Amino acid sequence: MTLSHAIPDNDRPPPVRAVFSAVTWKEIAYLVSNLPLAVVGFVYAVVMVSTAGGLSVTAIGIPLLACGLYLSRQWGRLDRARARGLLGVRVDEPTPIPGPKRSGGFFPWLWTSIKDPVGWRTVLYQLIRLPWGVLTFTVALTGLFVLWPVLPYLVRLMANVDRAMVRGLLSPSDDLERRIAELESDRGVVVDTAAADLRRIERDLHDGAQARLVALAMGLGLAKEKLLEDPEGAAAMVDEAHGEVKLALQELRDLARGIHPAVLTDRGLDAALSSVAARCVVPVKVVVDLPGARPAEAIEGIAYFVVSELLQNVSKHAGPGARGATVEVWRAGARLMLRVSDDGRGGASAG
Repeated sequence: MTLSHAIPDNDRPPPVRAVFSAVTWKEIAYLVSNLPLAVVGFVYAVVMVSTAGGLSVTAIGIPLLACGLYLSRQWGRLDRARARGLLGVRVDEPTPIPGPKRSGGFFPWLWTSIKDPVGWRTVLYQLIRLPWGVLTFTVALTGLFVLWPVLPYLVRLMANVDRAMVRGLLSPSDDLERRIAELESDRGVVVDTAAADLRRIERDLHDGAQARLVALAMGLGLAKEKLLEDPEGAAAMVDEAHGEVKLALQELRDLARGIHPAVLTDRGLDAALSSVAARCVVPVKVVVDLPGARPAEAIEGIAYFVVSELLQNVSKHAGPGARGATVEVWRAGARLMLRVSDDGRGGASAG
C-alpha cells in the first residue's frame, strides 16, 4: 500500500508564504479539527473491530463486522469532504458496494462487504490518525502563540502529510476499482440495448410474420371450404396464400438478418456491408481496407449494424437528388474506423 500519488498541477496548494493566507488558515483549521474527529474515529474503529472480533464465533459477529465496515465507509466520505473543503484535495468517491439484491443474495453481499478494501483502509486511517491528530493539534495550537514566524511552513508540512494520507487511504482502491465502475455503467447500457432489441424483435414478429401467418391460415381455411363448391375460387385463394407464404418467409429472413447476418459470419465485413449497400435506394460504394486478421466478432457486428442504420437513414432522407453514397471502413492502429457519406439533401432530425 502506498501513501503517495501523482498530484495534478491544479490540485497543488499555492506556495507557502511567511504571511498568513486564506489557504494557511484553512490548513490550520483542518489540523486543529483533526484531534476531536480522530478521537471519535479511533474509538469507533477499536470498538467495532474488537466487538465484531469477539462475536465472530456467534451468528451476529460477521454481519456486525460488515455493518461496521459500511459505516466506516460513510465516515471516510465525511473525511474526504473535509479534505476537499479545507485542503483542496480532489479525491474520487469509491465505488459503492452493491446491495444484497444486486450481489446475488445476502451471503454474497456479506462476503463482499467483509473483503471491502475501502472499508478496511478507512479503519486503518481512523487508527493511525489519533497520534497524528494529537501532534497536529498540539503544534498548530501552540504555534499560534509561540512559533508564529515559522508556523505557515510547519502547517504546510503537516497539511501535506494529511493530503498524502487522504489520497493513499481514502481514495478508490486502484485502477481496477475504477474499471469496475465503468463496466457497471456499461453493463446498464448493454442491458437496456438488449431489452430494446428484444422488444423490436417481438414487435416485428407480431406485426409482420405472425400477422401474415394468421391471414394465411384463415385464407387456407376458406379455400378448404370452397374446394368442392368453387374449385377456381379455391385455387385463387391458394395462390394468394402462396404469395403470403413468400412474404412471410422474406420477413423472417429480414428479421434473422437483423439479429445477426449469416453473411457477416461466413464471409466477413466486406461482403456483409456490400449486401446492405445493395438494398439501399441510392448507389453505394463500399470500400473496406482491413488487411490481416479479421476484427473481433463483436466489433464486426457493431460496425455492420451502425452502417445498416446509417444507410437506412440515407434511403429515408437523402431525397430524389441523391446520386450515391460511400461507405469506408479502415483500421487505425487498434481501432476500427468507418465513415458513411452521401450527397443528398438530408432532412433527418436529431432525437
